[in-house]
Amino acid sequence: MRDTAPKHGPGPKTPIWQAIAQSLRIDLAEGRYAAGDRLPTEAALAERFGVNRHTVRHGISALVDEGLIRTRRGAGAFVASTPTDYPIGRKVRFHDNLVAAGRLPEKRVLLVEDRAATAGEAQALAIQTGEPVCSYHGLSLADGQPIAVFESVFPQVRTPGISAAFCGQSSVTKALAAVGVPDYTRASTRLTAVRATATQALHLLIAEGDPLLRSSSVNVDLADNPIEYGRTWFVGDRVTLTLEN
Repeated sequence: MRDTAPKHGPGPKTPIWQAIAQSLRIDLAEGRYAAGDRLPTEAALAERFGVNRHTVRHGISALVDEGLIRTRRGAGAFVASTPTDYPIGRKVRFHDNLVAAGRLPEKRVLLVEDRAATAGEAQALAIQTGEPVCSYHGLSLADGQPIAVFESVFPQVRTPGISAAFCGQSSVTKALAAVGVPDYTRASTRLTAVRATATQALHLLIAEGDPLLRSSSVNVDLADNPIEYGRTWFVGDRVTLTLEN
């Protein structure tokens, strides 16, 4: 006769990598790590859980598949954050866009310099190559997290004194108003997928070669004269660009 007596002994065990993934889920749910935070290194997590790094990597991969964690080559694992909605329409204002999305906006000035316009800049601004322009390099942040680096170029013939207007403040709108441009609108926007350079990666806290979305745009004054040629490199997983009429 076949033995039908119940078998006794330990039941099925949870794989260690699943237990690690669950522990990290609890950490996230309890707010131990906030959106955008970098998780401890694989080595540190391996020490915490008493396992090898391969097992830790397996557990993190499960959270990546669930959209809870994002990994960046050479940078580590980060708590996924909801991308910031960033509409691009006739009027594009960084501060207003982020406030509308429920985020705290911040801009940091990296460099303001007077120089000669390149051929591409001159074409976009309807000036001659070599004419003087003001170039403003900056870093855009949402809730303290870098989301983009940018360069805005202004023709000095139409915005005299704008370099000085950036002294002590970072707002393009306020700087333009200070030099006699009370309002401006977006005339064109071009979007291109590119890879992060080493310096961009440093500012944006990502790895060199990570994907970026580059926006090239021209803003015009009330008389339709080009007054700003801008290029912005957005971190693809931190911003959702919405094109509006």
